Amino acid sequence: MKRTLLILTYLFGMQLGAQETIPKLTGKVKISIEQGTIEADLSLRDIPQIKDYFIRLNSGLNILNFKTTEPNDFLLGFSVAHNDTLSYGETKAYFFPDDTGKGKFLPNEVQVKYVGKYPVVKDTLNNYSRKDWRGNIAFNHNSIRADGLQSSWYPVLYDITNDKTYDNLKYDVEIDCQDCTTLYINGNKPVNAQNYRFKSDIARELTLFCGNFDFSAVGDTYVLNPSFTSEQINEFTNLINSYKDFYTHKLNIPFDQAVTFVETTPTSKKDGWMFVSYPSIFSIGWGEMGLISLFDPKIQNWYRPFIAHELGHYYFGTYKVLNSELGDMMTEGFAEFLSLELTKAMMGAEVYDKKISDKIEALKDFDPISMGKIEGESQYGNRELYVYYYAPIVFTAIKKEIGEEKMWKWLITILTTETNFTNYNFLIQTLDTIVNDQQLTRSVERQYLTSDNSLKNAIAKLTMK
Repeated sequence: MKRTLLILTYLFGMQLGAQETIPKLTGKVKISIEQGTIEADLSLRDIPQIKDYFIRLNSGLNILNFKTTEPNDFLLGFSVAHNDTLSYGETKAYFFPDDTGKGKFLPNEVQVKYVGKYPVVKDTLNNYSRKDWRGNIAFNHNSIRADGLQSSWYPVLYDITNDKTYDNLKYDVEIDCQDCTTLYINGNKPVNAQNYRFKSDIARELTLFCGNFDFSAVGDTYVLNPSFTSEQINEFTNLINSYKDFYTHKLNIPFDQAVTFVETTPTSKKDGWMFVSYPSIFSIGWGEMGLISLFDPKIQNWYRPFIAHELGHYYFGTYKVLNSELGDMMTEGFAEFLSLELTKAMMGAEVYDKKISDKIEALKDFDPISMGKIEGESQYGNRELYVYYYAPIVFTAIKKEIGEEKMWKWLITILTTETNFTNYNFLIQTLDTIVNDQQLTRSVERQYLTSDNSLKNAIAKLTMK
């Protein structure tokens, strides 16, 4: 009877997922990488019925109008919310007041026309920015780079009640860039063209990379703007496939599409980082901060785990979108834990031990609030230390407590369990399900998830001889 109930619950969850409405983005975008301009006429269609929402758009975009054609063609009055605490500062949060002026109105289709102009960075001597980051709509000397989630260069719907962001959309969008030679939107193949209509029936974050650059392909893996030789591209592809195979074997969830890698430089002099917008992975950096470092014996031991981390985001961040107060920590913390496990298995115990010791050293003056007591992301304190260092150290200590086999089963359970909110209750309930030993679960919870000494306890566990 219990097994039958579980199967019915699983099927019911599947049906709910299948019925979810995914909006579609249509329209035309005109870009000039020489002038740093974006001009667009875009429509968000098939909008789900949401009572409390925001529509986020980049702060640098000047709105001509919002309008709807359903049920009639008319301009929409709009307001800007100043309490969008989940906005990253790059965006404004818009909504349409209803007739009473006290509630919100959301039609099934919203059209927006806008134009934006951004600085164009052409050198790093006199014409560069102080910082560059994921959410920046970045025009450098030969391209435009813009993600969807953080920069919101297209309308991104946010469901406040369910803490759900609709940055992954189906799309049918025409890109026109007369001073470009190559156009690319995440989820499509790159094309050598100045005008192209990109389509996808699979919902993707519309991360954009267009400009004057070449691209290479080995099999179905693309590298845009590569710094590789042809031999290195083959080696690179084999390396990526081996990483994907490791995760697929451990998590029993295969990658559903080839990965596209994008190499580009920041608009600043010193910044370098990577981010994933599946199936694209972006590498932004000068010199040794680029993908070429994968082949430098002096650097690859710290750079290859970066690649492993970003590939881990296929699972935590794409296959499973995490939200609530622990969503950011779980997204980054579990991706980093996956990277550590891959490092140990494929790069050796010495490299792994060095990664662990470096994290512990970085945390020596950090006094985190334990995961079970976090009520909002602002309580992370130093976000980088919390999600990239503290969280994976705690997860590694938990692995030593419950064993490697159950740890992987816990990750699989987190990834495959239907839930509206991935909060602390979800975290501890999935752990309890896998451990199946209430005394052990409570012990793990007291030591690592609710204790004021959780970091000290985790370090003690990992350094125990």
